[in-house]
Amino acid sequence: MSDEQTDTGTGWPQPAGPVRPGGPAGEPDPRPDAPDPDELSPLAPQGPAEPEPEPSDDEPGVEPVDDGATVDLSAVSPVVAGRSRWSTAGVMIAALLALLGFTLVVQLKTTSTDPTLGATRQEDLVRILSDLDARENRLQQDIRALEDSQRQLRSGEQGRQAALDEATRRADELGILAGTLPAVGPGLTVQFDAGVKPISANRVLDAVQELRGAGAEAMQISGGDRSTVRVIASTYFLDGDNGSLMVEGRRMTGPYTITVIGDPATMRTALNIPGGVVASVRGDGGNVTFGEREVAEVSALHVPIKLEHARPVS
Repeated sequence: MSDEQTDTGTGWPQPAGPVRPGGPAGEPDPRPDAPDPDELSPLAPQGPAEPEPEPSDDEPGVEPVDDGATVDLSAVSPVVAGRSRWSTAGVMIAALLALLGFTLVVQLKTTSTDPTLGATRQEDLVRILSDLDARENRLQQDIRALEDSQRQLRSGEQGRQAALDEATRRADELGILAGTLPAVGPGLTVQFDAGVKPISANRVLDAVQELRGAGAEAMQISGGDRSTVRVIASTYFLDGDNGSLMVEGRRMTGPYTITVIGDPATMRTALNIPGGVVASVRGDGGNVTFGEREVAEVSALHVPIKLEHARPVS
């Protein structure tokens, strides 16, 4: 065995430690204040030498990291992540609120803008407003009349007589609506004169519906041949031959005149609404003439249907 190896007890030789070189170059400086040659080496550690830590059992040969140089990121990461999440959520909430506000503005503009009324003249708007006011007044009167009848029916001694009077009044109203009783009152006459195109059944039906919507209580239609038909809820209109009109199966020729009982101003306004009956007839080359009557008479009667199976309950 060489002198540079020593026995380790395991059977394997171990190299001997480093030996300072001998000879004149390896002898120490004889000066008493001479520095140690090891300290002058650029690889020598500065300051007092600290013992090297021993490697742990789990990781042999790996030196542990100094605790003083370790940075604990556990206290920093949650704060950064929380700020990131809050920033993303804030952006999403702001975007949703902006979208909701835009939707509300568009909805308000859509619902508040009526192209038909926007293109209507001021005079026509005044007429429409007057028509609505008249309908409101008529409904208020009906409400007051019904409330008075209710109070009378509940008033003891006058209850029976009030009930009879109310039943009679209701029978008369139903008779007028059904066309089985004649009626008189302030009203209007509407005459339709054909132009290039004949007056169609659709135009007459539109006029009847507009008059009903304006508060017409009773009406009849007459032709140029003096034939007259009472107009009720079940009345139908058809186009006949050579520009004629079929009403309830009866043939009529023009011009056609509708006599109606109701508020004349309100009904006239309803027919003159832009794009309504008068505008449609005049667009086809025809003409519509109005005549207000202080006393209009609706004398034509509708033959009631003979009941075969139904009977009143007594």
